[in-house]
Amino acid sequence: MKKNTFRFHALLSVLLISVLVLSACGGGNSGNAKGSSSGDSGADSNGSKQIGMVTDASGVNDNSFNQGAWSGLQKLGETEKNVKVKYLESKSNADYETNVNNFVKQGWDLTYGIGFPLEEAIKKVSEANPDSKFAIIDSNLGGDIPANVVAVTFREEQGSFLVGVIAGLTTKTNKVGFIGGMDSATINRFEIGFKAGVKLSNPDAEIATAYVGSFGAPDLGKQNAATMYDQGADIIFHASGGTGDGLFNEAIERKKAGQEVWVIGVDMDQSLRFGEEVTLTSMIKRVDNAVIQISKDFLEGRFQGGKEVQYGLNEGGVSIADTSSVNVSAEILEKVTQFRQDIIDGKIVVPRTHDEFSKQFP
Repeated sequence: MKKNTFRFHALLSVLLISVLVLSACGGGNSGNAKGSSSGDSGADSNGSKQIGMVTDASGVNDNSFNQGAWSGLQKLGETEKNVKVKYLESKSNADYETNVNNFVKQGWDLTYGIGFPLEEAIKKVSEANPDSKFAIIDSNLGGDIPANVVAVTFREEQGSFLVGVIAGLTTKTNKVGFIGGMDSATINRFEIGFKAGVKLSNPDAEIATAYVGSFGAPDLGKQNAATMYDQGADIIFHASGGTGDGLFNEAIERKKAGQEVWVIGVDMDQSLRFGEEVTLTSMIKRVDNAVIQISKDFLEGRFQGGKEVQYGLNEGGVSIADTSSVNVSAEILEKVTQFRQDIIDGKIVVPRTHDEFSKQFP
């Protein structure tokens, strides 16, 4: 009996130690791409580079922003020799700093913060670790960018303008809507560009807007969508991450009931997830391309620390979905192509702020 008791206590001790080790690995879940390490050790002894990313609270499978970033890192891990990639998934805002710090402590070479909610975490950890390198997507850190951080931003208003043109020329009720996640300068650019495209293509159209205060509240997305559809909107564009799932669900229910309503997706081609029956088009934000390019610059010794790198139509940073032709007429797409070229040529300057919009569309 004593021998068996000793074995039992020894086994229990091993299990407790294992739990404690796992608990110390930081907040959220993690994932690895093909060819990547477990991420629990430091820099690879074979000289490979390790690049990690920390998601915002929407998670890596948000069918939107974080998923696009991880897709880019996965491609990088599959095509570049000696590159290992990994993500840490934040479950709440409280995980941001912990997860960023985990990559630094484990000796990872470059750490991404995905989304402006990670601004404070990136600022704090980068300042405390000047020898480590970081990148933040969707923020210029207020213009005060540390030398070991590259800030990646997008001309969201340009891509949103194009889907606004589609909405303005497609709506049958002359009422459209916009649902945003958090009310911020970044999401404002989606709203403002969209409204500018609608108004330039259809001055008589009415535009309803709503911000729900979260990128992970599909119930609020559904609720706000229902209100807009009830008030006559037949097309709603969103920039709200996982909150947009609720918008799609509301539209799908109404479509099945015979109501002709549409959703314009964001960041990725959301028709691939929610179906072409309800997705009019999507404003593609090529976070994947940006992550790949910034990472390659780093690997090739061209890390642009202390700078803001911006991606718009001209840089291939924003676009409309390739599947747009399924539900958007050739005539409208031809007009969109011309608007796109006018923006690139500088003939049209899409407003980025509420003040700029008010001046152009008083």
